[in-house]
Amino acid sequence: MKRILTAFLFVVLLIALQPGYAVDLTLPKDTTTHIYFSPNGGGTEAIVNHINEAKLEILVQAYSFTSAPIAKALVSAHKRGVKVEAILDKSQKRERYTSATFISNAGVQTYIDSKHAIAHNKIMIIDKETVITGSFNFTKAAEEKNAENLLIIKSKDLAKLYIDNWYKHKEHSEPYER
Repeated sequence: MKRILTAFLFVVLLIALQPGYAVDLTLPKDTTTHIYFSPNGGGTEAIVNHINEAKLEILVQAYSFTSAPIAKALVSAHKRGVKVEAILDKSQKRERYTSATFISNAGVQTYIDSKHAIAHNKIMIIDKETVITGSFNFTKAAEEKNAENLLIIKSKDLAKLYIDNWYKHKEHSEPYER
């Protein structure tokens, strides 16, 4: 069984190396999933709680990132020794003072993905096993005004796919310059 899973993941990784790809993945029955709907569904609080529980690593990809509570939680994680890195959309360069500036000034490695028309991801991968994703931008409006959704999925298999994709985007991203 282990060889079959290894072969499956190898094929998935080969597919993932292509520019655009899709992956069908059946998650184990013991996979934990939490779902939040906004406005006012508790998505920001859930994200902050997971960031606060991180022990090793947080990888972030974000399109719009203006949430002060999320930015502060990432900086706190960084200060307590968690490896935190963020890849953000190029629109973050045009804004005068954003969460990109805040986290970068605090020492969090921050990159800009300018390769795409927009880098529209809203993802966090925490400790190589928890994936946070959905339409939920890391903004105050996502929590208080917009109709958005957030999924928090605990699965090492799923996290591996997201981590590989994160590093693909990091390869063509540039360090954020304040």
